[in-house]
Amino acid sequence: MANEETPLLSVRDLQTHFYTDEGLVRAVDGVSFDIHRGKTLGIVGESGCGKSVTARSLMRIIDPPGRIIGGSILLRQERNDGSGQIDEIEIAELSDTGQDIRNIRGEVIGLVFQEPMTSFSPVHTIGNQIVEAIQLHRSMDDRQARERAVELLTMVGVSRPEERLDELPFQMSGGLRQRAMIAMALACEPDLLIADEPTTALDVTTQSQILELMQDLQEQTGMAIMLITHNLGVIAEMADDVVVMYLGQVVEKGTVDEIFYAPKHPYTKALLRSIPNIYQPSRVELPTITGSIPHPYNRPSGCPFHPRCPDYMPGTCDVDQPQTVTSKTGQEVRCFLYTEGAVRVDGSGNSEKEERQWSHTS
Repeated sequence: MANEETPLLSVRDLQTHFYTDEGLVRAVDGVSFDIHRGKTLGIVGESGCGKSVTARSLMRIIDPPGRIIGGSILLRQERNDGSGQIDEIEIAELSDTGQDIRNIRGEVIGLVFQEPMTSFSPVHTIGNQIVEAIQLHRSMDDRQARERAVELLTMVGVSRPEERLDELPFQMSGGLRQRAMIAMALACEPDLLIADEPTTALDVTTQSQILELMQDLQEQTGMAIMLITHNLGVIAEMADDVVVMYLGQVVEKGTVDEIFYAPKHPYTKALLRSIPNIYQPSRVELPTITGSIPHPYNRPSGCPFHPRCPDYMPGTCDVDQPQTVTSKTGQEVRCFLYTEGAVRVDGSGNSEKEERQWSHTS
């Protein structure tokens, strides 16, 4: 029988690569994390860090020429026979088009896509699309499925749901489309809801309503949420645990309090510094992260963040890949600053022995 300490989903060393004519793109390059029942995992990072590809890998909807080449995606699902037994399903080994993965999509794992305007079919009504998602996994006739669709739209706060079912996506506002997308993702009461930028292009009021809606639904159903966003304010409000990604790798992982109050990786610290602060003096430029994410065909050697890192150590960061180091509390960081005996060279060229063992910084 499942317990709170047993993860619903365990991802280990996930690797998703795209084999293009121009070269190899390692979109996801050794990602590991756990998602627990009733908890929210936040995934943050700049555009191009592999967040959305990670989410699509979990549902096996990677478009060619991309494919999963390694790693494990272990889903723990309770049997429907009332025995309380848990089945372990290795999603990474399932066929992309097989019945097994089709049974998982929508029923066990729901996905709220980043842009609902392009995710909904423009030539079918909202009702047709929600009803189709329901009937794919539930034995319901058209009347029962439509009643369930009305119930779902009501649950996510859509006014006049009976009328909205007969509308096309372009007839609805961005906030209503996002609510309809969440309703469709929740149609079969999934154990895990993956929300990929669920508040993109929405005004602040609607953003708050969507986030509050997701929290209420989580309390009601006990589902897990994997929240992908650029907004660290949303992460602070919603997440229990946080994964920070950079160029397809997890550079830091910990609880939301650890990430916000005791960040370790220079990239995490830079992301937090870039948040606007109401206490900052007026007419002062916001801190930014220098440079940009490297081109996927021209990845830097060594640590991928070293060309932009203020703590860059020549001869170390640009040569070798840092290994993940774990603190006593479970916080993880992938950085040479927390490796015993690292040598840091300052701007004047002087070398200084770094004794920043993890135990000294936690």
